Amino acid sequence: MNHTAFFGDGEHIFALTDDMITELERITDLGIGAIYLRAVNMQFKLADLVEIIRLGLIGGGNTPEQAMHLTDSYARNRPIDELYPLALDVLDNRWGGSDEDEPAT
Repeated sequence: MNHTAFFGDGEHIFALTDDMITELERITDLGIGAIYLRAVNMQFKLADLVEIIRLGLIGGGNTPEQAMHLTDSYARNRPIDELYPLALDVLDNRWGGSDEDEPAT
């Protein structure tokens, strides 16, 4: 349930692991279903998008320090239309999987 995308300085892997979802739920005080619905229905908070990206980076293999540096540098004070598609892709890939997760046939 990984998503690979260009973010900031290059290609990065994003994954909302169970532990990262637990942290996202704690930070937002919402369950993952409510977070997903809020994002899909464009009822999100800006901080939601940044946290989805940050936690996705950590789940994808970056250290917490690297993820914070990347989001501080490339997600804060940026146009929302740069952040929203990435955050939604990260959520979508955890929600339903992705082509990257499918075994080759």
